[in-house]
Amino acid sequence: MKPPITLPRWLKRLLSVWNLANIKIVKRVIVSVVGATVLLIGIALLVLPGPAFIVIPVGLAILATEYAWARRWLKKARRIATNVVSGRDGAAPRESRV
Repeated sequence: MKPPITLPRWLKRLLSVWNLANIKIVKRVIVSVVGATVLLIGIALLVLPGPAFIVIPVGLAILATEYAWARRWLKKARRIATNVVSGRDGAAPRESRV
């Protein structure tokens, strides 16, 4: 019978660092940084030439994978975009009394 194989010390340390909790935290940080960067670029494109109204929802969609507030803002942005495309306006002007 063979003795059990022992792992090198560096490999044991590497495997102990990569547990499930750490992977979730790393994923959340990466999603936050990428989503915030895309969102800030979209906000900058409001005053610079570029497709801000496409980039901002993309940034919100990235952030919505991790944050509830981003999901709410994304739903609101979708609702506004749908109303604009269909020609409906939530703030339609009232009839004037002139």
